[in-house]
Amino acid sequence: MKTQNIVLAGGCFWGTEAYMKKLPGVLGTQVGYANSQVENPSYQQVCTGATHAAEAVKVTYDPQVISLPLLLEAYFQTIDPTSLNQQGNDRGTQYRTGIYWTDPQDEAVVTSELLKLWRRIGKPLRVEAQPLINFYPAEDYHQDYLAANPQGYCHVNLSDAEKFVASHAADFVLVAQHYQKPEQAQLEAALDPATYQVTQQAATEPAFSHPYDHLFDEGIYVDAVTGEPLFSSRDKFDSGCGWPAFSRPIAQSALAEQVDTSLRGIPRVEVRSSVGSSHLGHVFDDGPQELGGQRYCINGAALRFVPRDQMEAEGYGYLLSEL
Repeated sequence: MKTQNIVLAGGCFWGTEAYMKKLPGVLGTQVGYANSQVENPSYQQVCTGATHAAEAVKVTYDPQVISLPLLLEAYFQTIDPTSLNQQGNDRGTQYRTGIYWTDPQDEAVVTSELLKLWRRIGKPLRVEAQPLINFYPAEDYHQDYLAANPQGYCHVNLSDAEKFVASHAADFVLVAQHYQKPEQAQLEAALDPATYQVTQQAATEPAFSHPYDHLFDEGIYVDAVTGEPLFSSRDKFDSGCGWPAFSRPIAQSALAEQVDTSLRGIPRVEVRSSVGSSHLGHVFDDGPQELGGQRYCINGAALRFVPRDQMEAEGYGYLLSEL
């Protein structure tokens, strides 16, 4: 089993650790002090603020059960991302929020998830995002503190972990399918020119050129490259823009977002598939308010439509409830 680590700071580490341990796929946790300017600091030293360390939790997880985007989405439920150096009743730089990675590839995922969060709440974020410089385990009595002291202080509502898992059932199911991106040689041989140019070279198909723009049959739209499910016909609407439009993805963790300035320097939010990193299109905040206000403007060439009556045979029966 291949495991991965991420270090999360969310105020008092007792509550953050207890919440994380309730998530499927989290294999282990350790509380400690992240990015300290003092070697192996004590709790008393950290409390002075002089070490610049953050109380944090090292989370070891199975990416085939819970993906990093999904894990970060759960973490965001435990914090006020707009609060600087304060969570709950705790104040000080040691109680700042932060995401610290050890794998350089995680930086793009963290950036994407923070962009999604910023778009969702519309306020400046105070979440630190940096490579992990160091991590010193906290004293033994801090480890699994709330398991040993159930009535101890906790700024996190731990029952929210179960609610998160229930409300993100589609995300967990998608992770369990283990979709993979083919090798480059396979992509070049298997994809038609339009799909290759859009998904691999970030091209844009001409407006009103793809039949999916006017398709409203029941079914799902999957990544033409990897097959990972992206959108449901339930959330498709006619935006009049000339490209297929959706109000939301099947699961938030199915998409990655990044800032795109390729159009004359104008910042837009590019949308890519999470596993395959296929360029799909862009998301805008001008969608119908009754549908949530989002418009995912997607190239038809990046998608493959699977009709409802073929979903079971193609292995997508688990998503019939999403129609």
